[in-house]
Amino acid sequence: MDASTLQLIIPIAGVVAVLFAMYLARDVLARDTGTQAMQDVAGTIFEGAVAFIRRQYTTIAILAVVGAVGVGILIAAFETKDVADTDVFGTELGIRTGIAFLVGAVCSMASGIIGMFISVRSNVRTAAAARRSLVEAVQVAMRGGAVSGFLVVSLSLLGVYGMFVAFGGLNPETVRQAPFLIVGYGFGASFVALFAQLGGGIYTKAADVGSDLVGKVEKGIPEDDPRNAGVVADLVGDNVGDCAGRGADLFESTAAENIGAMILGVGAFVIAQAAGWPNPSAWIFFPLVVRAFGLLATIVAIFFVRGSETENPMNMLNRGYWVTTLLSVVGLGITTYVMMNTNGAIGDFLKLPTWMYFFAAGIVGLATSVAFVYITQFYTAGSYRPVREIAEASKTGPATNIISGTAVGFETTFVTAITIGVALFASHWLGGQAGLVSADGRNVGGIFGTAVATMGMLMTTAYILAMDTFGPITDNAGGIAEFSRAEKGAREITDRLDAVGNTTKALTKGYAIASASLAAFLLFSAYIDKVNLILARQGKPLMESVNLANVDVFIAALIAAMLVYFFSSLAIRAVGTTAQSIIVEVRRQFREMPGIMDYSQRPDYARVVDITTKAALRQMVAPGLVAVATPVIVGLLLGYEAVAGMLMVGTIAGVMLATVLNNGGGAWDNAKKYIESGHLKDADGNVLGKGSDAHAAAVVGDTVGDPFKDTAGPSLHVLVKLLATITLVLAPLFIR
Repeated sequence: MDASTLQLIIPIAGVVAVLFAMYLARDVLARDTGTQAMQDVAGTIFEGAVAFIRRQYTTIAILAVVGAVGVGILIAAFETKDVADTDVFGTELGIRTGIAFLVGAVCSMASGIIGMFISVRSNVRTAAAARRSLVEAVQVAMRGGAVSGFLVVSLSLLGVYGMFVAFGGLNPETVRQAPFLIVGYGFGASFVALFAQLGGGIYTKAADVGSDLVGKVEKGIPEDDPRNAGVVADLVGDNVGDCAGRGADLFESTAAENIGAMILGVGAFVIAQAAGWPNPSAWIFFPLVVRAFGLLATIVAIFFVRGSETENPMNMLNRGYWVTTLLSVVGLGITTYVMMNTNGAIGDFLKLPTWMYFFAAGIVGLATSVAFVYITQFYTAGSYRPVREIAEASKTGPATNIISGTAVGFETTFVTAITIGVALFASHWLGGQAGLVSADGRNVGGIFGTAVATMGMLMTTAYILAMDTFGPITDNAGGIAEFSRAEKGAREITDRLDAVGNTTKALTKGYAIASASLAAFLLFSAYIDKVNLILARQGKPLMESVNLANVDVFIAALIAAMLVYFFSSLAIRAVGTTAQSIIVEVRRQFREMPGIMDYSQRPDYARVVDITTKAALRQMVAPGLVAVATPVIVGLLLGYEAVAGMLMVGTIAGVMLATVLNNGGGAWDNAKKYIESGHLKDADGNVLGKGSDAHAAAVVGDTVGDPFKDTAGPSLHVLVKLLATITLVLAPLFIR
């Protein structure tokens, strides 16, 4: 097998993954849908989710068209031949970038919508399966989540590959230009992901907060009780936020990071071509082939999600994850061995073949993925110290609960920073030892090593996203079981799955943080490469470093740190404002419809859903526009080096704050679950469960953490990568 043959795995794996997703969807949809009461609740959730998605994506589509036209016009008007980084420039480049932007936006919207559609159909089938078997319920929820995982990753892979081929990627004469021409694809995906994550996050957490505070705290009724008018909106929110929003998030992650790695591969291509190595374009295709092997590994892993009725469901999911990881190691080894053929060239350290250094760098990326899975479990699962510490603090009221949860969130930054730092250092060092040196003496291998590590980490994306979508499916299943008054055994199983689902949702956020960190460094390096290509064409000195002592750079860095906090403020405030409207409405219904409490009157669920939908869509626009406009304004006013400083500091501040928000919020949520499961006891050994003062305090802490972990935190992942993609697309304007 040679590199040219191995490249064929890209379209094959993409198509196979789509077909496998269709098989899983058919398998899930053929399952039992439970009692008529379950079906009625599920139908109401489905209607609410579809109504919101239709409104949201109509709004996003309009914004995306405006964005594509705006980007195209800017590039066509201002990028002339003297600043173009390819032989395509001016109007033609503007049109191509606008088209790539629209294609990326459409693929991102499609992946989110399709994944949400299947997940919202899987919830009732999971609830029905819980009446019979824990294992069956796990498998139904995981397969439903896997549909989203496979579609998101395969559409990303096929989309990038298709645009690359369309813009000359298969032609040896134009292969160097193609990665730079498709950066608009990543920008379009990031643009849609930002608004999808914001809108869905605002909706789901406003509904959750409003429903919990009135239902649990004020009325003392259980979660997902049918007497609570906000319950249906809460269940709808699980799908539009955690399924559609997270799908769009990871779609843009994989697309943007692939393109960034391919741009860095251009440097390796030049070296390979000059040295006469076989098939030098393989260095550009490498990221796509690695991702293709990751998809195939995940297909196999889905069949390993099984176990016994007494087993912890998390162990079943971890079993599949380990299969994915181990098979990915094999695929990574094959890819580096075949595609990094250097005709016997060896590296500096231990004098090993070049491909082995990059294989080791890819292993670093996979190891980082595993590390973040278990780091996040430690900080958000009820089995470990942080969550139990917050639960204990709840005994003395909501104030100490919030103090403890805040401390846990801040604490998580330590291990996050160390892990990311070690991963970047190790992958950069390994790549630097590979002997990949350009004609002007630059060691290209170090930066390319970080790209390989990022691609290694992304090999497990489909499985991670499946575990993430498992969370809202099981959450909905628990709501349906409670709402339809299912038998006690079914509710006990859905409660167990819901607790695991909270952890898997947190895992995905930790994974997204780690991938955003590695990717941001990768995309930052790609930005430097693009700027230097333009500067070289103009005959100007290259940008070898970023000078923070330069006042323009310092100002841009200051603005970047401010943007992270200001953006988070807008997102959190949007949840609070929307939640206030829901609280007022739910209280009104309890007050004016007294028959709700004895089940003689039915709450007006549709009104709460409508209020939440309108408010969420209205509130998502401001933070989204601020995020898009700020880097453009900074670049136009302060220049390309200032933008580099903005990327560096914005990435660091964004990753650290996202870590605090995600893990702190997840720990608050599971502290509440820990108490509800009856694990917390007072000094006399009495259980402090539902209805206790400790539980009420934990609910307050959970509502504080909700907008942290499901709105602002995940949106920051997108913001970090949006900063990189938008500046990568508009770099020529900043140089002017």
